[in-house]
Amino acid sequence: MIDPKHFRDVLGSYPTGVCVVTSLAHDGERFGLAVGSFTSISLDPPLVGFLPDKSSRSWARIAPTGRFCVNVLASEQLDACRRFASKLEDKFEGMAHGHSPAGLPLLDNVLAWIECDIAQTIEIGDHLLVVGAVRAMERRSDGTPLLFYRGGYHTLAGLDQATA
Repeated sequence: MIDPKHFRDVLGSYPTGVCVVTSLAHDGERFGLAVGSFTSISLDPPLVGFLPDKSSRSWARIAPTGRFCVNVLASEQLDACRRFASKLEDKFEGMAHGHSPAGLPLLDNVLAWIECDIAQTIEIGDHLLVVGAVRAMERRSDGTPLLFYRGGYHTLAGLDQATA
């Protein structure tokens, strides 16, 4: 039997980027959640994925919209990360943001964004694998990512960088 705390500690040795997944209901209500499980899946067709907890209230609100926007957080966006990881009712209150081409919430100053239609959702253990078909994307030419590593948030400057 694998101890859950040990499992989390061991896998915490793998640094991940931090993203905020956003969406917009037909009535204009905005939703968002922080994830550290975002990844590319396929180049042809362009697909990405992330893994929200099955019990996530935020994901339950995003799923019916049929679309989402991944906001890749920059190192200076720890406050945004914490806000979207919280259980606040309106996570966007006082939060500066614009809109993706399809009108989804796009946080200001992110490193990159990827707008998607939900292509597939698969139950896997206590999480869901959400596969997104990429519709639009863009990136900033400067900046560094916010990273999650061994239970805490870091920047590239805070970690020893590997040499090529």
